[in-house]
Order: sequence, then C-alpha cells, then structure tokens
Amino acid sequence: MNLSDLERQLAFLKEIDRLKSVVRLSPLIDRSRRENSAEHSWHLAMYALVLAQHAAGSVDVTRVVKMLLIHDIVEIDAGDVPFHVPETHVGQDERERLAAERIFGLLPAAQAAEFHDLWREFEAAESDDARFAKALDRFQPMLHNAATDGGTWVECAVTLEQVTTRCQPPIERGSPALWQAALGMAEAHFNKAPPQE
Repeated sequence: MNLSDLERQLAFLKEIDRLKSVVRLSPLIDRSRRENSAEHSWHLAMYALVLAQHAAGSVDVTRVVKMLLIHDIVEIDAGDVPFHVPETHVGQDERERLAAERIFGLLPAAQAAEFHDLWREFEAAESDDARFAKALDRFQPMLHNAATDGGTWVECAVTLEQVTTRCQPPIERGSPALWQAALGMAEAHFNKAPPQE
C-alpha cells in the first residue's frame, strides 16, 4: 500500500509525540520535575530566536530553529544520554544514526532527506548555523544548572574543570559571548562557599 504524503506526515507527527516521554536529567528551573526532550527542543528554538545576535558567525535563524527542533528526535529510539555521565555514551552514535533513518524515514522522501541532512549538519557542527545551534544545546543546561544551585553538576559530582572541558569548545565556537556568560555562571556556582553546618 502506498501512503500519501499527508498520511506519511501525520504518521511522523504522531510518532514524534513520543519525544515528550523522553525525560532528561536536567531539572526545570523551578525544580518541580525534570524536563523532557520535547520541552528542551522547544526551549532551544526560543533561545535561537532570542540570542541570534550573539552568534559567532552569520546565521540563518530559521535553519538554526529547524536544527534545534529536529536534533533530539532520535532520542525517541536512542534515549537521552546525560552529558555528565560519559559511560552511557558508548554506542550512542550508532543508536542515533539508526533512529534518524527510521524516524525521518516516516516522512515523504524530500522531507525525510531535508530533516536527515539538518540533523547530520547539527551533529557535525561545521557550518555557522550548526555551530550556533550546538552552542545553544550546551548553553541551556548550564543556565539551568546555575539557576538550580548546581542541578546536574551537583547530582553528577562534576567539577568546574570538567564543565569547562566539555562545554567551552562548542559554546565558544558558536558564541564567544554566550561562553563568557556561561563561564561566569559556572564560576559563581563552583566558587561559592559551602553552607556552614
């Protein structure tokens, strides 16, 4: 049976509803619960709209938003891998590649190719658009951690050096201004005196 383009698009839209059930390690800023990957993607799209003037290069905000809305769809199959838990990263690239093929493959061929290409571009982070999108993807959790008294930094017992090593290169490549803001937030957290007993 040949599905019409509309039927394929609706199947894709129903499938990506599952992204709302992929729970990330990061808490909401109000700490009421952990965010899900769909919320994370929406929030990053808003970051792109609000912070585009801080991109290191000349960016097409519409393309950046598309990348950010698409980049974590693969987590429906591959799951979210906490950034500060490196041992969970083994095999993730292959799981995500297979997920991209399956999920984007639900769409009509031209849309499937466009989404797959945008996802690959985001992952490679070689264009100005992708570097800025990747910078935002690393910046948003830093803002959340700073706003939640350390959030996953505390939960995963990471150090300022680890945060800097993992986050500085992608954020600084995409937006030196956002890296300076992120570093300031991280230093303020890690240099804070521990509470007195």
